[in-house]
Amino acid sequence: MNNIKINYYLSPLLKKNNFIHSFFTRESSKIDIKSHGEKLMRNKHNNCLIKQIHSNKIAFTSTLTSQKIVNADGLICDNKNQNLWIYSADCMPILLADKYQRRIAAIHCGRRGLEKNIISNVIKSFEIMGSSRKDILVSIGPSISGNNYLLDKKTFDKFFSKNNRSLIKLINYVNLIKNQNCESIPLDIKKYAYLQLIMENIDPDNIDISNKCTYDLPKEFHSWRRSKNDNRQWSVICS
Repeated sequence: MNNIKINYYLSPLLKKNNFIHSFFTRESSKIDIKSHGEKLMRNKHNNCLIKQIHSNKIAFTSTLTSQKIVNADGLICDNKNQNLWIYSADCMPILLADKYQRRIAAIHCGRRGLEKNIISNVIKSFEIMGSSRKDILVSIGPSISGNNYLLDKKTFDKFFSKNNRSLIKLINYVNLIKNQNCESIPLDIKKYAYLQLIMENIDPDNIDISNKCTYDLPKEFHSWRRSKNDNRQWSVICS
């Protein structure tokens, strides 16, 4: 399995600022993370993993051990020589980095993560650790598009009520009125992640978003909505 060719995408923003990272494609579900992490860094780094539960919980790498699995959906590096791994299918893999202090984080975020404001939690944690919001870079990797993520009205209403910030409320309300007679309402999670980042005073120039849809590209990505199985692809950022 270690000889499998694994394709990946890079964030132009993170690459420009010299952060080693990858948004891997479907072949990555079969890789050995330990050996692949060593290839990425060309030296020994700790591979940091969490058990993802669609929450707003964050784990710091200094608290992780190989004997204990932590339930969380965000990873923040507070140690040197760390690889932060996130697995996803239709949800967003989001990689964050402080371009000057070289602090990094990785988030698994879908609709429920947006409802629970995990993005805000990670940014606030960065700030507490000494980062300035103007220095935070954010890259959102391949995930499902709004055209393929359709919600029933009850679920959409729940998302609307959970997102109580004015700009997000307004846009959700417009969508709700527009689709009030539809059985299924599209939800563009990348758009709402972007809006949450803007509301957190992240510079738009410090955000990049992949246009790849996991649902539309079965040869490249796993998609739960398309296949209804547990296969995922990995994303990583290295300190």
